[in-house]
Amino acid sequence: MQFLQVLIGGISQGFIYGLIALGFVLIYKATEAVNFAQGELLMLGAFCGLALAGFFGLPYWVALALAVAILFCFGFLTEALVLRPVLGQPAFAMIMVTIGIGFVARGLVTMIPGIGTDTHALEAPFRGEVIDLRGLVIGVEHLVIIAASVLVCGLLFVMFRHTRIGIAMQAVSQNQLAAYYMGIPVKRLNGLVWATSAAVAGLAGMLLAPLAFVHVNMGFIALKAFPAAVIGGFESLPGAILGGLIIGVVEALAGFYLPEGFKDIAAYVVVLVMLVVRPNGLFGQTIRKRV
Repeated sequence: MQFLQVLIGGISQGFIYGLIALGFVLIYKATEAVNFAQGELLMLGAFCGLALAGFFGLPYWVALALAVAILFCFGFLTEALVLRPVLGQPAFAMIMVTIGIGFVARGLVTMIPGIGTDTHALEAPFRGEVIDLRGLVIGVEHLVIIAASVLVCGLLFVMFRHTRIGIAMQAVSQNQLAAYYMGIPVKRLNGLVWATSAAVAGLAGMLLAPLAFVHVNMGFIALKAFPAAVIGGFESLPGAILGGLIIGVVEALAGFYLPEGFKDIAAYVVVLVMLVVRPNGLFGQTIRKRV
């Protein structure tokens, strides 16, 4: 029973990693850039939910929907005002811009009196609730995370496979110049990709907040999600989720069965092994260039 409880906890945590990794992959597929502010977007989503639910008294599910919508708009505006002028510059420039966005986001939240420097609990209708299945005690928070993550993954799969916008995004990810010449609005689609990535991060923040606490440094969880994206293959959406699940389960099992400290390094041990065995990740594609 203990093994199953640890496994379920690892799966739910792995889905959080997977949602953050989805943001990494979405942006990399569209622009070949890595968004190192993804963790701060998660943090902003959690604080938006805290403000809407805790200070304005909105129900949790309403606050979740509004927080995701706010992060969607934030991602779209950030791409248009800050990131779009940097497109075409060396990749290092884009990396530094996203790192700067992360520092600015943390700094602005920290400056809010009585909020930014404290740790907060976000109340949810399922917080602290458990289901007892003949000795197997499962937290409802874990089940909500798993169900919401599966739903989001399904919606993204349908969007990319069966909608014009999703197919256009795939075309842009393959070749932006060719997509532009075919009449696809590349700039607008890039904005939608960044907005979707921010919305997914905001959702991850809202799902994580009732299970943990809301604080300005909670975005550092993205340091575990980045290996998940690498394990799955940095251009694969299913790989991001699978990589997150692998990291979450390995981390949970290491924390329960191995001595203290192994849990903190488990994700990086797994990614190092993956880079040795399969450098392109589980679903990565090997690209050969003739020289």
